[in-house]
Amino acid sequence: MPTFTYRASETSGHQVTGTLEAASSNEAYRLLRERGLQPSSVKGDGTVDSSAKKKKEIPANSSKATLTRLNTTQLLFFTEELAELLEAGLQLEGALKVIEQRQEKSVVPAVAAQLRTKVREGVRFSQALRECGESFDPLYCNLVAAGEASGALPQILKKQCAHLEMVRDLRGKVTSSLVYPSIVFSSALVLMFVFLTFLVPQLSVLLSKSGQKLPTITQCLITVSEFCGHYWWAILATIGAAVMGARLAVQTPTGKAWWNRTMLEVPVVGPVLKTTFLAELLQTLATLVANGVTILTGLQLLQGATGNVFLRGLLFQITELVSEGSSLARAMKRVGFFPPVLIDILSVGEQTGDIAGALSRAAHRYDRELSSKIQHLTTLIQPAVILLVAIFVGVVAYSMIAGILTSVNALKAR
Repeated sequence: MPTFTYRASETSGHQVTGTLEAASSNEAYRLLRERGLQPSSVKGDGTVDSSAKKKKEIPANSSKATLTRLNTTQLLFFTEELAELLEAGLQLEGALKVIEQRQEKSVVPAVAAQLRTKVREGVRFSQALRECGESFDPLYCNLVAAGEASGALPQILKKQCAHLEMVRDLRGKVTSSLVYPSIVFSSALVLMFVFLTFLVPQLSVLLSKSGQKLPTITQCLITVSEFCGHYWWAILATIGAAVMGARLAVQTPTGKAWWNRTMLEVPVVGPVLKTTFLAELLQTLATLVANGVTILTGLQLLQGATGNVFLRGLLFQITELVSEGSSLARAMKRVGFFPPVLIDILSVGEQTGDIAGALSRAAHRYDRELSSKIQHLTTLIQPAVILLVAIFVGVVAYSMIAGILTSVNALKAR
């Protein structure tokens, strides 16, 4: 009988490896599940790795899921329905089967079919999500892994729904706030192109006939117009090179760390990003602790769920301090990034023994603060863009009028 080498997870989330004898890989999966293990890889003599086999057994209708990325609305629908089905008492495979059988023209049933195939063969749900193309980002996958480890997958999915709704609403508000300013800005660019390409050169010829020294601002406008007319290709090449260079620099570890930290210091945008991080961190950690996960384990799971390299480093520092015996509040205070009011709330929770409640109260506080900051951000976008365009057009118009008035006054003096 063939011997198979396996890697699996216990109900506590601990990873184990070993060997067993079985007639086939499917039999090996069944034996492992009977032992209470969740297999992630099974290999044996004359067999292929389970991941390769799964790719061959994926239904034809799920091939689209590998190539198509779920948009925010589709991802929200999938997450919300899956959470409701799990809360209703269905097992994960049964819940995915219900979504798979939906009669709708969408990629969601195909994604559910692909995930169900992997789950049936013993792959952890979080790992199946990671293998499902680009539909699920690392944050989503790591939060699902945290839910699997704590036994609170439905609750974690509900929190993820709230996050996706917030992202969708934020994008909608920003998009609606940018419609009018975008039209104004595009019109201003067309107007500036006409000015610099046609009107300013003709105006410079007319003004040069007066023999008068033009105002400095008018001379600068004429110089810019001539430069753009002769070296437009160099301008475009410089802009393209700068954009490509910036993208390549940001992709390096040092550049990415610098960019992630700089974004947190940008006025208006930085506070929104920081508050979003605090709200997600506290709410997810509160859910994990309330379901029996220790603070240390929760922090370890959340490290991989944080996309910002700088913030991930902070979580790593906190995790190290907590593993050495420090409390969560003292660890955050030593790191120095977290607000004093948050540290006070957590200190009280640690003293009273209700750390989960303290985390939840702090999360609600920063949820409210985040809503206020988002509203403030969307309110500022429209007037800021319009003001920028007004200044741009105003400077050009003033420089042209100043040159015309100078020439007219010279003609009157004669």
